[in-house]
Amino acid sequence: MLALLGFVSLASFMLVVIKKWATALVAVVTIPIVVLLISGQGTALPDMVAEGIETVAPTAILLLFAVLYFGIMMDAKLFDPISRGIIRLSGGDPVKICVGTAVLALLVALDGDGTTSYMIICSAFLPIYRKLGINPLVIATIATMALGTISGTTPWGGAATRAISVLQIDATDYFVHMLPAMLLMSAAIVGLAYLLGRSARKKISQERIAEVTAHVSSGAHKEGSDGTLLTKATWRTWVNAALTVTLLVLLVLGVADLLVLFMLGFIIVLIVNHPKPSDQGDVIRSHAANAVPVVILVLGAGVFTGILTETGMTTAMADALISLIPDGSEGMIPAAAALIGIPLSFFMANDAYFFGIVPVLAESAAQYSIPPEEMARAAVIGQMAHSIGPASAPLWVLLGLVRASLGDFQRFAFLWVLAASLMYIGFAILTGAISVGL
Repeated sequence: MLALLGFVSLASFMLVVIKKWATALVAVVTIPIVVLLISGQGTALPDMVAEGIETVAPTAILLLFAVLYFGIMMDAKLFDPISRGIIRLSGGDPVKICVGTAVLALLVALDGDGTTSYMIICSAFLPIYRKLGINPLVIATIATMALGTISGTTPWGGAATRAISVLQIDATDYFVHMLPAMLLMSAAIVGLAYLLGRSARKKISQERIAEVTAHVSSGAHKEGSDGTLLTKATWRTWVNAALTVTLLVLLVLGVADLLVLFMLGFIIVLIVNHPKPSDQGDVIRSHAANAVPVVILVLGAGVFTGILTETGMTTAMADALISLIPDGSEGMIPAAAALIGIPLSFFMANDAYFFGIVPVLAESAAQYSIPPEEMARAAVIGQMAHSIGPASAPLWVLLGLVRASLGDFQRFAFLWVLAASLMYIGFAILTGAISVGL
């Protein structure tokens, strides 16, 4: 019963959001509550909601200040010089720009932090996408696939770290056998970015590409046809650049909690760029339209994951899926776990998935002498799906940066990410990272 209710919750949420029958906020809160009442556990609703919100509250506050910080940086045109340089190098070709996006996304994802990765990628490429008229959902799709592959697979990334710790396995043994599959998947993401770039190029006229390229190459400091003002650098530009680089370095080094860094960073850039108190209030209000919805949705996602985890629905779903494996096909468990991990990772927080579900799957596999290292490798493959799911906190930063709704993004990215996830399973089997036995 719990497994059925869990699957109904996941399917209902996805259908409602993609079809736009309700906003993501309404769906992510009401659907699990309705299912909880049906399950007969309604009296536990306050505790479950409080537990879920408590888990995501620090992330919600972090995203609030991160969105405000980068909103000020975008207003200040801080990243215009970077975008002009990339356009010159690429000749304004959307294909080269998308491939360049993939390469940068794969490199910065080595950091392991999704929020930092998305901010760097969008800072460098988003102004270019807007100048050329490329759908910003393209950059979001490429970025999530890259993060899910690299950060999701490397032992210092959050997902693999959880799998390694909970299954008590050797990190080197886990990673050495997973590395070939990860490299193949990285090359595949570059190929997928090429296809996305070709699709984008068909929607942009050559005249538009030539116009933007010529405008950038001329170095003219005037308003372009896309409404983007290319301004000359001032002392504030250099201060903004120094502060942003310092902030990103501190993020990578882990000097302090992300929440603290972005809160202090926002206060500093607010004072530097808008010294008058009256202007500061106007700036906060102008960016509140982007920041507040992000925070509310993260808190709503906490309700969703809190209810599904605390009711035991997630564990029941995993057990139900494992039970579908026919007798005599136990050697397929790692591949089946990887397939199961795609939908479960999509809807679940990583803590709930890796600490609640993965041990159950590994215990089932151990009965057939399947090593836990293989189950860890299988578990992380679903991270690309997790990167586009409602429980992925960095995704809300990305959506705020590209100014897109969850439904629009998932409708655009879902098939690309699903195809990439299935390819990753294929690469893992091909390279022996996970075994298939009959």
